[in-house]
Amino acid sequence: MDSDKFSSLDETTLVDYIKSVPALAERVGNYTAEEITVREVGDGNLNFVYIVTWPQGSFVIKRAVPYIRCIGESWLMTKERAYFEVTALKEHGKFCPEHVPDVYYFDRAMALFAMRYLEPPHIILRKGLIAGVEYPLLAEHISDYMAKTLFHTSLLYLSTTEHKAEIARFCSNVEMCRLTEQVIFSDPYMLAPNNHWTSPYLDEDAKLVREDNQLKMEVAELKSKFCEKTQALIHGDLHTGSVMVTSSSTQVIDPEFAFYGPMGFDIGAFIGNLILAFFSQDGHGNYENQRQDYKQWIVKLIEETWNLFEVKFISLWNANTEHCGDAYLEAIYNNPEVRLLVQQKYIKDLFHDSLGFGAAKMIRRIVGVAHVEDFESIEDASKRSECERRALNFAKMLMKERRNFHTISQVVQAVQGKS
Repeated sequence: MDSDKFSSLDETTLVDYIKSVPALAERVGNYTAEEITVREVGDGNLNFVYIVTWPQGSFVIKRAVPYIRCIGESWLMTKERAYFEVTALKEHGKFCPEHVPDVYYFDRAMALFAMRYLEPPHIILRKGLIAGVEYPLLAEHISDYMAKTLFHTSLLYLSTTEHKAEIARFCSNVEMCRLTEQVIFSDPYMLAPNNHWTSPYLDEDAKLVREDNQLKMEVAELKSKFCEKTQALIHGDLHTGSVMVTSSSTQVIDPEFAFYGPMGFDIGAFIGNLILAFFSQDGHGNYENQRQDYKQWIVKLIEETWNLFEVKFISLWNANTEHCGDAYLEAIYNNPEVRLLVQQKYIKDLFHDSLGFGAAKMIRRIVGVAHVEDFESIEDASKRSECERRALNFAKMLMKERRNFHTISQVVQAVQGKS
């Protein structure tokens, strides 16, 4: 297959590309180009996403371009992120296939891959949260995904030899890590050219972030952990825009930021984005429905997600007797008392990491470069800024005081107290 011929793809040339690749051509069968429909649907910050359908089937084509899509060619970005996304999907899919879509084909030269199309009524979770939709199995599903993927790629399951080999496999995803370091741990705390916020309402709030010395001390510690702690294969961008849902299905997508990093970064990203969704609800409510019941559902979701994760993670740890990792050798941690002590310490540290990283993700979504639709879809700028300010103030407090929280119920009570 001539990659140069397809260096620039659109809805028309993509059909020719599909027909030229045996693995994809076999899927679409003998249907003609006129019978194959291609629709570009990417609404993220980085990539192009195409839904390919024909009378008897469908799949998704995702392609990385050598720049950040939401900014343009002035901000270059490696196409190799597609390789790491595919590799992470396959690796996480081994441990949690029910919540990770299948990859059908990968073309590394083209930075393009085909995967399962998550057909309607699947919707991006963030959009469902904006619409006020409840998902009864979400906490059960996402906690399952996090517990299984994080546990099985950590030293609780792997030997140090296996773990280091996996770290090496992902360590060159350095540009995506650098992007995260910049937009989450650096830019919001200085006058960066791409920062923006709801001005003039939040001008003083953004200035206070840049002048908060304690906040800077805390975010420096979190940045250090992000860069140095090779704990597990993390998704790297597990916000509510990276999850697709129905009332009975939860699918995690878009792990192009994947690398071996701190587990709390994934957990915190998801919980932090739920907290953003909570604070945005006042901007989406109206006289007839002020969203109070829905806000209660969100905080219940936050609490259940962490509690279920903790139970499942510890259960995997306790059940893991035949493939015991090198972190806690059975010959040393050989009685129930010491095993309980190390587990309690592990979970305590993970909980505080998760709160810190969650707070950092919240702050960057309000005064950094890439914001969230939860707030951006609130048309009244004054009302939007009120919601954002409450979220920002909570995030600052959470980052600085995270070690004072010992249970997720305490965090939820604090969230409710700020609303």
